[in-house]
Amino acid sequence: MAEITVKLLVSGGKANAGPPLGPALAPHKLNIQEVVNAINEATKDMQGIQVPVEVIADTETKKFKIKVGTPSVSAMIKKELGLEKLAKAPFGTYTPKEGEAVQEFNGNLTMDQIIKIARLKKDVLGSDFKKCVKQVVGSCVSNGCTVNGEHPCEIQKKIDAGEFDDILKE
Repeated sequence: MAEITVKLLVSGGKANAGPPLGPALAPHKLNIQEVVNAINEATKDMQGIQVPVEVIADTETKKFKIKVGTPSVSAMIKKELGLEKLAKAPFGTYTPKEGEAVQEFNGNLTMDQIIKIARLKKDVLGSDFKKCVKQVVGSCVSNGCTVNGEHPCEIQKKIDAGEFDDILKE
């Protein structure tokens, strides 16, 4: 049994037979449209998010299975904010190149949105839920968005001080 694995990022529910999937599977004579349909079905609930996917195929029997990973924290932040792009750098540290327009970025997540993301990423980030939440808040720093209208570092201090303990129970 010759088994191949193709790892790729697809936009949820919008995989297609083009690169990188088609060229990777074509030499193994798999039904690419079947694979594309299976990926789209598995990722239909993640519309607008880049989702890691593995296609594991047996080249002799032409059977395959799809493993769907969890999207990155940044991708989930972007979806929660309803944005196409996040800040280029945290909190105004980006210096525009000559002739480039300065773009203001005002993204703000609520603590409920942070908790929602942390629950989805708990399997990847670790077993302590409070630490998972702090990691998601930390991602807000690099993505330039505030949490509850405050700088994410201030929210992390409040988490450490126990101010959110009542809502951080699993």
